[in-house]
Amino acid sequence: MAVKDLFGLTNRLLHFMPSDAITRYTKENWVGLGFMVGFITLLMICGYLKYQWKVRVELPVQIYKTLGDSTSVKPLRIVAISDLHLGYGIGKKEFEEWVNTINAEKPDIVLIAGDIIDNSVRPLNEGNFAESFHKIKAPLGIYACLGNHEFISGLKNSLDFYEKAGIHLLRDTAELVDNSFYVIGRDDRSNKWRKPLNALVDSLDKSKPLILLDHQPYNLEETEAYGIDLQISGHTHQGQVWPISAITNAIYEKDHGFVKKGNANIYVSSGIGIWGGKFRIGTQSEYVVIDLKTKE
Repeated sequence: MAVKDLFGLTNRLLHFMPSDAITRYTKENWVGLGFMVGFITLLMICGYLKYQWKVRVELPVQIYKTLGDSTSVKPLRIVAISDLHLGYGIGKKEFEEWVNTINAEKPDIVLIAGDIIDNSVRPLNEGNFAESFHKIKAPLGIYACLGNHEFISGLKNSLDFYEKAGIHLLRDTAELVDNSFYVIGRDDRSNKWRKPLNALVDSLDKSKPLILLDHQPYNLEETEAYGIDLQISGHTHQGQVWPISAITNAIYEKDHGFVKKGNANIYVSSGIGIWGGKFRIGTQSEYVVIDLKTKE
């Protein structure tokens, strides 16, 4: 209907324009208009292909603490993702391709830094996405914190889905995994009453590695101050398309990539999924493979 209306409007405009103006416009501008439309089309196609290409980020991290048995030399393999935005835009078939990619890395644990859900839980329930999460093979489990989109999509429904999917959701809580390391999950900033970071770590055994999931990468100086060894965040999408990247770069101390502050290792992911249109320009969709080991 929109295309028909567009043609109708064009026809009326041409009807009221003087014939010499139509001739002049056609001769002088038609080629330029064609180039502009062609360029935009090509840009959109390239952006779509860029989104489809999932970049594998390899991140070796060394810490001064031991992981379980000090005689073990095997690093802890983590696959970290964020900003899946599953729903009407990103369907079950596409998500299961990501599951296969994750399983191919043979992770010990999978960590998700928020925004699993896009804007509604309904398509996830109707498509039985929970079943797909149960196909992820990680002996130590799947752990996640909430993102702002879990609040947008309705917190109660989001929490119900996490439970069905078998995800260990951490909301201002910490869990000792395999008696070796802690995974700490902060509630999203959407919750104005979330606990401060120091309240989450004060009672923990700090001789063990502390891994933090915090969706939005603000106040990174706290990560160093409170003894976090590894933080994984997301949210920014690195702007998703240029030149919005310049805005996220101005807002956040680190809007994408790795930064080290003292003994704290911090990675801000640009996300494996997308929000809105399925294209990226100047940014990447990614998953992060972290090999965490003790520094000798």
